[in-house]
Formats: sequence, structure tokens, C-alpha cells
Amino acid sequence: MNNFDRAYHDLLQRILDEGSYKDDRTGTGTYSVFGHQMRFDLSEGFPLLTTKKVFFKMIATELIWFIRGDTNIKYLLEYNNNIWNEWAFKKWTESEEYNGPDMTDFGRRALKDPEFNEIYQGEMASFKKKVLEDDAFSQKYGSLGDVYGKQWRHWVGADGQVIDQLNDVIEGIKNQPDSRRHIVTAWNPAEIENMALPPCHSFFQFYVNDGILSLQLYQRSADVFLGVPFNIASYALLLHLVAKECGLKAGEFVHTMGDAHIYSNHLEAVKTQLGRDSYQPPQLKIHGEQSIFDLNFEDLEIEHYESHPYIKAPIAV
Repeated sequence: MNNFDRAYHDLLQRILDEGSYKDDRTGTGTYSVFGHQMRFDLSEGFPLLTTKKVFFKMIATELIWFIRGDTNIKYLLEYNNNIWNEWAFKKWTESEEYNGPDMTDFGRRALKDPEFNEIYQGEMASFKKKVLEDDAFSQKYGSLGDVYGKQWRHWVGADGQVIDQLNDVIEGIKNQPDSRRHIVTAWNPAEIENMALPPCHSFFQFYVNDGILSLQLYQRSADVFLGVPFNIASYALLLHLVAKECGLKAGEFVHTMGDAHIYSNHLEAVKTQLGRDSYQPPQLKIHGEQSIFDLNFEDLEIEHYESHPYIKAPIAV
């Protein structure tokens, strides 16, 4: 098994072996361990897991969305990226303007009730269409509040000063590579209540040594089956992009987690994945010489990606 998939499988197995059952915000229930770290040497390839298909387009367009400082799902929907839809949809269906069918607890109800699922899918399709076509509706209900992109690019300090953290950290890497302050944080206590979802991947730090750039992420809450494969690839991609921007080589991505958990309704999917062997990891290609801030999805390419089929599992909202 390749080293990337092995590190991830080891985490899955650790949670199955050692995890404690805990209730959670969503009411689904999880098996959880506290404190885990994985390390990915990017000289070995790009860490897109191969024991189940992971969709690079969704990862890359979400990261570009963060980098642009965007917080509205309209950009994501233009690329058929639906990973943030549920949080915006929940905001819409809980608003006074919504007068459609009852969508309370829509995620779990849709899984258990085929008749409701058909209604839910119709409401979601209508919601997405409005976000894409109605600018006023999109501005009001497509926005997720002060989530990642806002904090990375438009952090507001106590004095009202706006700080472009990502730009500042890149300039710091270029001009003071040995600094220990190359940090970007999405955890802004003053704005947590204005976020559709408080940041799970809370802050990250860069480290320069001998022309090689490494990155460590601290993730306070890690949905290991659905979210973590995306987080691994997303921050590995961010490391490659910042390294290129700064004229450095991409080194090691270190992924540190606080509460690492498997949702109780993901256990069978996890066991399916653990029964699979891996393929060789793919390679990342970045085309052109544009700045990280001018990047488009079309500038990125994954080569030689071979994987087992995707494993579907419900998202907890």
C-alpha cells in the first residue's frame, strides 16, 4: 500500500479500535479519538487517496474559492461543486421567506424516506437554480457568512483593520523565510456566530528549510471518512501553490487533528474501504506562471490517477 493511503487507513483503524462513542451536534453520533497526526511527503506524489475515488475538481475549486476570499456558493455551483450546498440550503429553508415543504432534519430524513428524498431533491434543485440565476437571492441565501475565504483574505481586527492573511504570509515566506510566524488562522472568535459552520480546519503554519516549504494544519474537528480525504488533498494543493508562488519546492504536509471521528452511519463504508488495497499515487501539474491569486481550475491537472470506486455516505449537517 502506498504511504498516503496507509497513513489514512491507519487512522481509520485506530478509531475503530480505540474510538469512544460520543453524541454530537448533528445528533448522528460518532466514534472519536483525540489527537492524531499524519505526515505526507509530497516528493512521493500527490496525496489523492486511491482506495476510494476522491474528486479533485471539487477539492481544487473549493480551495480556489477560499483563496479568492469568496464565501458565496455561486462560484462553486458554476463548477457543479455541491459540497457546501446543505449549509446554505438550511439557512434558506429556516428563513421566513421560505414557504415550501418542511425541510427539518432534511439530511437524515432523505436517507430514510424515499418519498421525502424526492421532495428534498426538488427543493434543492430549485434552490441551486435561484442561487445561479437570481443575484439578489444569491447574495442573501448563497452566502455562508464569515467562513474560510473571509478569514484568509479579509480578517477584521478589533480596531477594524482588514488583514489579508494569505497575502501577508506569502510575503513573509519570501522576505523572512526563517520566521516562525508564517501562520493563517480561520478561527476568529469574534465572528464564529456569523459563520454557517465554524472552521474545522482552524489554522495552518508554513516552514521553510533549505529551499523546501512544508505546511502543518491543525484541524479541530475531523470527519475522517468524508472530510479528511478532501482536507489532505486541499492542503497539499495549497502547499504546492504557495511553494510555486515563493520559488520553493513543496516538502511535507503535516496533518494534525483534534477530535478525529467517524460518524456512526459511516462504519460500513469505512470497513469497505479498509478492505481495499491501494494504487500508486498520482502527480499534480500546475500550468502557466500566473499568481496564486489569479489561478483558475483549468490551470491544474492530475495525472495518472487510478482509484477504487467512490463510496457514498451521508453528510451530517
